[in-house]
Amino acid sequence: MPRPREFDEDRVILAIRDEFWDKGYAATSMDDLLRVSRLGKGSLYGAFGDKRSLFLRVLRDYDDANLLMLRKSLESAARGIGVVREFVLGPTDDPTGAVARRGCLLANSNAELASSTPDVAVEARRSYDAITTILTAALERAQREGDLDPDLDPAETARAALVAQLGLIALGRTGTDVDVLTTVAQSALARLLPTPAQ
Repeated sequence: MPRPREFDEDRVILAIRDEFWDKGYAATSMDDLLRVSRLGKGSLYGAFGDKRSLFLRVLRDYDDANLLMLRKSLESAARGIGVVREFVLGPTDDPTGAVARRGCLLANSNAELASSTPDVAVEARRSYDAITTILTAALERAQREGDLDPDLDPAETARAALVAQLGLIALGRTGTDVDVLTTVAQSALARLLPTPAQ
């Protein structure tokens, strides 16, 4: 019978996630992971496997949490159009620019690893496809609610909204001023989400 774990798994995963998020995969050493997890090597390996396995676990948990949050946002939103606006404007939320400079763990990881680590590319596609599906549902709802041109293709527009957000994330990582990012985001939204012709 295996012994119960003597550590808070959620705390460990969050600490490790933040280390990967701040430094990137390649720059994060096993010593870094041991330090932030406060676990011994045997405990860390025994619970989560090697660095690659641990990273993929952290990335999937991060993606699943974000997808759940986006689904809940759609369920609770007063208007479907608001979900898409909030999604695109997300990288501009913090007036200090700290959130924008940190970027998104998935986008950062995809840029760093997708060409060399097929598992990361697969995870990125899974997450981006799920995001597109949720945004498509939000846009279809916006059309039913009369907030969006009925001739617009919701799936194409959802993909364009995702691309716009990823572009804002990339710009934010360069240290682009948040006011500039906000202006760019609002300009993109004005083009992506035309209202019905009067």
